[in-house]
Amino acid sequence: MKKALSIIAKINEIANRFIVNELNKYGIKELAPSHGDILAALYSEDNLTMKDIADKIHRTRPTVTVLVDKLEKLGFVKKVISNSDKRYTYISLTKKGNEFRPVFAKISNNLNKKLYKDITDDVYCKLEDLLMLILKNVKE
Repeated sequence: MKKALSIIAKINEIANRFIVNELNKYGIKELAPSHGDILAALYSEDNLTMKDIADKIHRTRPTVTVLVDKLEKLGFVKKVISNSDKRYTYISLTKKGNEFRPVFAKISNNLNKKLYKDITDDVYCKLEDLLMLILKNVKE
């Protein structure tokens, strides 16, 4: 019996619990682990469309819309309708979103240390390649 999916789900569950605990240490109760992908995308490149974010984080646009709406209500991001083409709404970080960046980085670094402890760069690269192949397969 192949157990990879079950193992991945368990890792995700434990990682999410870790993130929630770390956020609580900083007194941040309103964010959920699912917001992390959106913030990470915007920290790497601010001012993205919903489609850009969805493509970057491998989520559907409706899912991204729900997550962005929550982040907007919490004051981490803002939506700006394009001046040149009203069909496009750009998502960018607010002051609060930018101020959260160091905390986000610290939590991410702590999680990565935990996840990849004792894993060499070569093994990590192979793991990532395999996981991307699995992701591609399930999307087909």
